[in-house]
Amino acid sequence: MDLGIKGRVALVTGGSRGLGRQCALSLAGEGVDVAICGRTESTLDSTLGEIRLQGVRAAGVVADISDTSAVESLHRKVVDELGQVDILVNNVGGSRSRDDIVGTSLEDFKGTFDLNLFGGFELMRQVIPHMREQRWGRIINIASIWGREHGGNISYMSAKAALIGATKHAGLSLAGDGILVNSIAPGSIAHAEGSWERFQNDNPPDVVASFIEQNLPMGKFGWPEPVGDLCAFLASERADLITGACIVVDGGQSSSMI
Repeated sequence: MDLGIKGRVALVTGGSRGLGRQCALSLAGEGVDVAICGRTESTLDSTLGEIRLQGVRAAGVVADISDTSAVESLHRKVVDELGQVDILVNNVGGSRSRDDIVGTSLEDFKGTFDLNLFGGFELMRQVIPHMREQRWGRIINIASIWGREHGGNISYMSAKAALIGATKHAGLSLAGDGILVNSIAPGSIAHAEGSWERFQNDNPPDVVASFIEQNLPMGKFGWPEPVGDLCAFLASERADLITGACIVVDGGQSSSMI
């Protein structure tokens, strides 16, 4: 299937490893020129090499998305190197606290929103003018099943729920401009240096086996490729009737009917 996006320019935040890396590789596999950002230059360089093997242009920018004052500079550097951004993938995420409401400070709660929502929100605002001008654009926000139902800690769950809400609102607001805005909600996806890899390494086999039995109907943790390939599809011409949606990739893990 030709996704019709060869030659487009994408920016993937947190694109040096994990789900962001896979989104970048899946887009590059469709002929998209890809910029990635991350906080560690060595990891960026490694992933840039993988992207360029797909025969496309690639650029890497060291940036911390949770610092919203750095977002404009990031966007400008990408435009200077690759051109205007046609496809934005807001992948950066995480939590500043792993506790409930009693154990979470307001500072850490706000910090989790900085990481998962505010930086991506500002990047959306940066790329929308060009997308509006050409009447074509794709924005994909990587959320979580814990933004759709109870799970994780209060900071992460709240921030991802807000990201899904912002995606829905933006998708409807921009639909008439040819800009499609969607989110992906992964479940427990294991990847190198990720939280689910650490969970498996840090816990006895019986604890891991119990978690899998109780939570993962497929009997195993997820893997990044289905998320990356869905991202590429949502960025494509083939997804031109999908906007404001949140699509779950979790092997049946979540229990929500909506």
